Amino acid sequence: MEQNFQTSFIPKKSIVKERAVVARPVSFLVIISIFILFSMLIGTGGLYFYKKIMEKNITEMENSLNAAKNRFEPSRITELQVLDKRLRASSEILSKHIAVTPIFKALQLITMKTVRYIKFSYDFTNEINSKVLVKMNGHAVGYRSIALQADLFTKNKNLIDPIFSNLTLDDKGSVLFDLEFSVDPSFVGYKQTLLTENESGQNDNSFNPLAEVGTEN
Repeated sequence: MEQNFQTSFIPKKSIVKERAVVARPVSFLVIISIFILFSMLIGTGGLYFYKKIMEKNITEMENSLNAAKNRFEPSRITELQVLDKRLRASSEILSKHIAVTPIFKALQLITMKTVRYIKFSYDFTNEINSKVLVKMNGHAVGYRSIALQADLFTKNKNLIDPIFSNLTLDDKGSVLFDLEFSVDPSFVGYKQTLLTENESGQNDNSFNPLAEVGTEN
């Protein structure tokens, strides 16, 4: 009896196995990297547009400034700048200028008839708030006149630290003396003197303090 043998070598089922596709989870670092990348792209784009806007604004402001400058005459602007420099220089000179008129007026009010001044000089520095040093020579009728005159000096707050020195008798019996004191810069400031004169309505052009106190050259 003949047996039936299967001679076909073709398998009934496919040899290749089908593999199931498994979805892998996205790494957290990849998400962060993508986020940073998009942030950088957005930031770069924003800076680019911001730069363009600022350049446009600067151009518009320059045009406005040039238009404003063109409204004025360049020669007029130069003239005003020169005038401003002169005014500043004048103000600086005026602030440092000394007027001795207030000192003469103070001496006129306190000097006794028995005292006579012969020489007058003053010295000051350009330092801020430096006092003005005044030196004088004169003669008086007796030592008692010197003492009374010294007392009058101490009662005037504008004449600081008065000192009578080198008291000697001359051949006529008068007492020769040297006098030294200082005054505050604000008391002899030229600007302040002008303001005071304007307020009081006085005119110092007709005032001769040396003649009033009996000072000789």
